[in-house]
Amino acid sequence: MSRIKNNVLFMIYTVILGSIVGLIIWGFLRIMNYGIEFLWEYLPSQINFPLYTVCVCTAGGLIIGIWKRKFGDYPEELTGVIAKIKKTGRYSYNNVFSTIVSALLPLLTGASIGPEAGLTGVIAGLCTWVGDKLKDFRREVQELTAIGMSATLGTIFRSPMFGFMEPLESDEETILPRTSKIVLYFAAILSSFGIFILMNNLFGIKMGLEGIDGSKITAENYLYAVPLVLVGIAAGYIYFAFKKLTGVLEHHLKKFIVLRAVCGGLILGISGTFLPLTMFSGEHQITVVMEDMEKIGAVMLLIIAAAKLLLTNICIDTGLKGGHFFPVIFCGISIGCAMSLLLGVNVLFSTAIVTTALVGHTLKKPMATVLLLMILFPPRLIPIMLFAAAAAKFIPTPAIILPEETVIPDDETKEIKLKKKAVKNLQKEKTSKINRSVKLL
Repeated sequence: MSRIKNNVLFMIYTVILGSIVGLIIWGFLRIMNYGIEFLWEYLPSQINFPLYTVCVCTAGGLIIGIWKRKFGDYPEELTGVIAKIKKTGRYSYNNVFSTIVSALLPLLTGASIGPEAGLTGVIAGLCTWVGDKLKDFRREVQELTAIGMSATLGTIFRSPMFGFMEPLESDEETILPRTSKIVLYFAAILSSFGIFILMNNLFGIKMGLEGIDGSKITAENYLYAVPLVLVGIAAGYIYFAFKKLTGVLEHHLKKFIVLRAVCGGLILGISGTFLPLTMFSGEHQITVVMEDMEKIGAVMLLIIAAAKLLLTNICIDTGLKGGHFFPVIFCGISIGCAMSLLLGVNVLFSTAIVTTALVGHTLKKPMATVLLLMILFPPRLIPIMLFAAAAAKFIPTPAIILPEETVIPDDETKEIKLKKKAVKNLQKEKTSKINRSVKLL
């Protein structure tokens, strides 16, 4: 009975946790959108200021640099967050509130990043904190943290299955948790996603990626499947090459936190002045590209995609940190539209394959890639998308352009080991007390 009671309580805590995650994500995105509207729509309509984009981005970079010098270089990239949770079973919550501001500032500045990295770090930290405070469930800290991360990803991308699969799928193998834990994962993910959708409906707001549909795809289009996959993989090579380049620059300028951020803001402002579509996450710009692709032209679409792949890495490595998923998806859509114009291929077919191959090559997780992009493309394209994602994984990336892997500092690992040891000792003390009580009885 005690075990059943604990399981029921843990399920209730998980659902409540998922609901809180959904509210935090919704609130964060609403504040972000209000801030962007004020800075980039309202103010420009009220004042005629020369080089407005350059000035705002550079000032934003200065503020971000000063903030980071005081509070630390947050948020971490999503891969770093996932790596820490997998290795240590927890995520630091000492800097949660400063991380929220650190995640928000680059998004308001117009950086070419998504919100997923900052939000995942914040939620993971809060879940670890909750696990530490719930004395009866201290051994489930790792589980709570992993569940919170999955709920965050599933809600941000409006794909519960992606939130479940992304942290579990790896290059070597995919290890699914036992059935009871799968129930907990989906309880949290669905409660988070449900609260997010509920809040959107209550306030009449649309947030997130919108689905893309199109005309019927003829058999002739499938002749272009392999070339389009190769185009997407080539774009993945370009992404990694840019990531390697900016990573080297970041390494040499690591000590100059404020200078790096100012330079990142200046480059962002210059790029945004000449190529406005390279700014922001790209989530809302996808519609613009799909509707105006003929007006923009194939060559300009390719230039925009290449510039955004570079700019995303510049933003991340200069301190304007965030996620790369949304920008990479936008680049895949842009390249897919360009290939549709150049080859005369159905635009839905072209964008689906190129985007899947590009995202799949950067992520190296075929199932998670398809589950992520199902929100964009209709279900009838799933088979060809699976083919593109699998090919993107198994065609290797040249080692020369691969960035260094995320390494968790030894001091942080030691601190976590000490905390785990303390929890084990506490459990042993409880067990010994129970045994003594039984003996007395």
